[in-house]
Amino acid sequence: MKKMLAAVLAAASCASIAQAQAQVQQAPAHTATLSVATPIPDQPLPAFTLDQAVLAAGGAAPSNAAAAAGLEAAQAGRTVATLRPNPTFQGQVENIVGSGPYRGLRSAETTIGVAIPIELGGKRSARVAVANAQVSRAELQAAIAAADIRLQVTQLYIQAIAAERRLTTARDQARIAAEVLRGAGVRVQAGRASPLEQQRADVARINADANVERLTRLAEAARTNLARRIGNPIDGPLDVGLLDRLPAATFGPVLPQAAQGTLALAAADADLAIADAGIRLARASRVPDINVGPALRRLAATSDTAAVFAISIPIPVFNNGRAAIAQATAERTRAAALRRVTVLDVEQAITEAEAEAANAATSARAAAGPALAAAQEAARIARIGYREGKFGQLDLLDAERTLAETRVAAIDALANYQNARARLERLTAPAPDQQGN
Repeated sequence: MKKMLAAVLAAASCASIAQAQAQVQQAPAHTATLSVATPIPDQPLPAFTLDQAVLAAGGAAPSNAAAAAGLEAAQAGRTVATLRPNPTFQGQVENIVGSGPYRGLRSAETTIGVAIPIELGGKRSARVAVANAQVSRAELQAAIAAADIRLQVTQLYIQAIAAERRLTTARDQARIAAEVLRGAGVRVQAGRASPLEQQRADVARINADANVERLTRLAEAARTNLARRIGNPIDGPLDVGLLDRLPAATFGPVLPQAAQGTLALAAADADLAIADAGIRLARASRVPDINVGPALRRLAATSDTAAVFAISIPIPVFNNGRAAIAQATAERTRAAALRRVTVLDVEQAITEAEAEAANAATSARAAAGPALAAAQEAARIARIGYREGKFGQLDLLDAERTLAETRVAAIDALANYQNARARLERLTAPAPDQQGN
C-alpha cells in the first residue's frame, strides 16, 4: 500500500513539473511571434505518378517515333495510290540514212507526240483500297506501340517502387538490429548474458547493414532505368502507395473475356483487309491498259504537217496476271489462318493472365494482411519478452527474421499482382475504334 501511494505521488509530481515546464516554454514562443515571422516549412515535392511517367515516356520512346513514321509513310503511300500514271513524250524520225532520195535528212519524217496511259479494270480504286487498308494497319500499330510503352513503363515503375519499399524494410531491420546489439551489450555488461549473445547480435547487425547497401544499389538502378525509359530525370518521390491498391475479393468462377475488340485481333483483321484488297488489285491488274497518243508529223519533202493518232494495247501472252492472283489468294489464306491463330492465342493469354492476376491478388491480400500482422505481433512480443528476460536472443532473432521475410514476401506479392494486372490490361487493350477515336 505504501509503495502504491508513493508511486501515485511520484506520478503526480512528475505531471506537475511537466506542466510547469510546458507553460514556461510557451511564453517565449508567444513573445517571439510578435517580433519575428514564423518560417514556412518547405512543401514536399508531389509524387511522380505512373500516368505522368507514361505520358513522359510516350514522347521519348523510339517505338512511338517509329510507329508515327510508319503511319506517315502509309499516308504518303495512299497519296501515291491516288495519282494517275504520267503521260509519255514520244519522238520519232523516219526515212533517214537511206539510199536515193532518202539519203541524209532530205526525206525525213519527224513525229512528235504524247502517249497518255488509260487505266482500265479499276486499278486506281484497287490501289487506293490497298493503301487505305495499310493506313488503318499503321494506325493500329501506333496504338499497339502506345500500349506496349505503357506496359513497359508500368513494369519499370512497379519495379522501382517495390525496390524502394524493400529498401525501407531493410532500413527498419537494420535499425532494429542495432537496437538489439545495444541491448545485448547492456545485458553483457550487467552480467545477465554471455558475450556470445552480443556477438550474434553484431553478426545480425552487419548482415542487416550489408542488406541495406545492396538494396540501395538496386533501388537506384531501378529508378535510373525508369528515368532512362521516360527520357527525363526523376526528382520527386514515386507513388509508393500504388502497390497497396488491390481489388475487392471476388468469389466464384470468372467469366472469360473474348478476343473481340482487342488490339491484337484488330491488327489481324487489318492484315486480312490488306490481303483482300491485294486480291482485288491483282484481279484489276489482269485487264490490259491502253495508251493513246496524239502527235504531229512533219514531212521534210513537202514541208507539210499532218496529225497522227496512235493507240497501243499490250498483249497478255507471257504474263496474264494469274500468277499474281494466285499469290494474292495465298496471302489472303495465310492472313485468315493467322487471324484464327491470333484469336486462340489472345483468348488463352487473357485466361492465363486473369488467373495469374486473381492468384496474385489473393497472395497479396494474405501476405500483406493476416500473415504480416501475425509476424509483426510475434516480433513485438519477442522484443518485449527479450527485454524482460522471458525470451532468449535466438527467439528474438528468429521473430525478426520471420518479420523481415514476411514483409519482403508481401512486397513481392503486391508487385506480382500489379505486374499481372498490367499484362492483363495490355492483352485486353481495346482497339481505337472501340474507344470511339
